[in-house]
Amino acid sequence: MKHVLIASLLATVLASSGYGQDRIYRCGNEYTNTVPSPQTKGCKLLEGGNVTVVQGTRTAALAPAPVRSPAASSGQRVDAAEQKARDSDAVQILESELKKAQERQLELQKEYNNGEPEKRADELRNAQKYLDRVAALKASLARNEADMAGIRRELGRASSLSATR
Repeated sequence: MKHVLIASLLATVLASSGYGQDRIYRCGNEYTNTVPSPQTKGCKLLEGGNVTVVQGTRTAALAPAPVRSPAASSGQRVDAAEQKARDSDAVQILESELKKAQERQLELQKEYNNGEPEKRADELRNAQKYLDRVAALKASLARNEADMAGIRRELGRASSLSATR
């Protein structure tokens, strides 16, 4: 009984909401709910759905865009000595990152043990856990190798940039 009452109330609300809707006309870029006069040309009645129009400010739309000079958009220049110091700092950071990655690679290779790492106590009874760890170690080795290759590429770029300056 409760569901029937809710359904009939909902149907009444939906049916009455349609009566409050006015007809909407589109006249060029303008929408109106007043009936256009016979002198107004190009107005069309829109069928179905509601129209939402957001009013904007026309002054912003008509204002010309500011002209920027190439010097202002490129930012401020850095003198050669400061750029050289930045480049050397970047090379030092990359070299330390490469050293960390190489140490990590050695640790991973030692743990991986050519695809046969030592089994842990919890892996003695669960073979799948061991296989999952072996696969994770192999993926870590590959990812770390790719990281080292990327760092080496960046070092090559940084050293070639510093050589041209």
